[in-house]
Amino acid sequence: MKRRTLALGLALGVSVLASATEPQVVAPRGARAAEPAASARKPNILILLFDDLRFDSFSYRGGPVPTPNIDALAAESTRFDLAISTTGLCSPSRAALFTGRWGHRTGLDDNVELWHSRLAKLRDDEGGLLRVASANGYRVGYVGKWHLGERGPQIRGADYVEAFVEEEAARKLYTPRDSLAAVRRYQLGERDAGGEKHQYYETLPGSYESSFTAEKVRKGQAFFRQVAGDGKPFFAVVSFQQPHPPYRVPEPYASMFDPQELALPSNHLAPREAKPLSQEYPWWPWHDVGHMTDRDWREARAKYYGAVAMIDRAVGDLIRTTKETGLYDDLHIVLLGDQGSMIGEHGLYDKAAYAYDELMRIPLLMRAPGARPRIVDHHVSLIDIPATLFDWMDLEPDKPIDGQSLAGVIDGSSSYKGPDDALYAYEWYNGAWFGLRALRTRDYKYVWNPGESLDELYDLKADPGETVNLVNAPRHASIVMALRQRLLDRLKAVEDPAAANLALLIERSGR
Repeated sequence: MKRRTLALGLALGVSVLASATEPQVVAPRGARAAEPAASARKPNILILLFDDLRFDSFSYRGGPVPTPNIDALAAESTRFDLAISTTGLCSPSRAALFTGRWGHRTGLDDNVELWHSRLAKLRDDEGGLLRVASANGYRVGYVGKWHLGERGPQIRGADYVEAFVEEEAARKLYTPRDSLAAVRRYQLGERDAGGEKHQYYETLPGSYESSFTAEKVRKGQAFFRQVAGDGKPFFAVVSFQQPHPPYRVPEPYASMFDPQELALPSNHLAPREAKPLSQEYPWWPWHDVGHMTDRDWREARAKYYGAVAMIDRAVGDLIRTTKETGLYDDLHIVLLGDQGSMIGEHGLYDKAAYAYDELMRIPLLMRAPGARPRIVDHHVSLIDIPATLFDWMDLEPDKPIDGQSLAGVIDGSSSYKGPDDALYAYEWYNGAWFGLRALRTRDYKYVWNPGESLDELYDLKADPGETVNLVNAPRHASIVMALRQRLLDRLKAVEDPAAANLALLIERSGR
């Protein structure tokens, strides 16, 4: 089916012939050949969405956390190991995921209903995946975090909505007064119960079974049992708050990793030299990390890894139920994070308006029954996921979309053409404007910071930790100019209004 797609400059090809310059697509050992589709009926869809889930923690990626359930899903899926979020912020990345449209089209380019934010919700006319699926006979179930305004799934046709989805608009924006008081205590050398710092890490009372994570699992399982055998296709989202900071988990996950035995990355607490000034400001109280000791950073990382282990259990519980109810064999599954998170890299915590890999790269697994498992070593974007889902469901989007379908890459009917890079934007951060745009290639990352005088260029081969900003190095001047032009081409392809200002910068820099 021909999609109404806008992002021509980021197109994926449909040729089955790969040129010598195209990236490698690797099939895991033991992968089976593709099998024909069993029937032509509408496929069932399950999205497993996690909050601030980094790309580098899983055992299938060689990470430190044993994740047997996610690893098993990866072994049956197409692994997109160079997947990039549209932006490192919850509401805008989720809006892009559910609409397939960049924030400059939807108007959703900041968090909603939080301190200083000017936005209350995703506009009702942006129906996206949920509304299209509902209007075409799908049972739509939504469990967990939405973060795009009150009753968003219900407005878009979801008939099963459970577990902490926003039901009512906030009377007033959330303002972090308690967090500020806590951080001030930490600065005076105080700690919370158990010697922890609950704005950063905490051992929760209870167990997995009493956690919010397990509650979402139970609600998701209830939906699977409802729809099993009813003859209608379903479109389900189970959306978890984990492992969003602060990193809070119950036992046994809280003590699963010994903080003193954890390996720290090379850019842990790396000095921020020749970096944008905005990285020096605490945009939330907990961004002030001057009080954090080596023990604190290690405890925070250990709790983060414990949270990843806990969500692996959640994935296993959900998938086991789809098998028990007879839904698994023909179930299309997408597992992803909305963006990553910082745990001390560059001395940063949580997220803000920057484009480091720890924030912009995401895990992405896409399972299509009958498709041969493979590893795709090519940049793709979160914005490509909706186009793929529309293809899987054989449905037209309700508005023109920006992404390109990955369905042909997954089933082996097409290969890539076009550039191996990814676009990233950070327009606003809780009411503060940045206008950041970044382009990641295999060799370099260029970050345009129109709100200040310093851009960024990182050599990803020589400096994967992105510690040395080369943007003003004379020997890299030609690379900066080439990447600015390449970024401009991508912005024009998606009709980003920011392109005009970048074009002006290029014109002035060329004089």
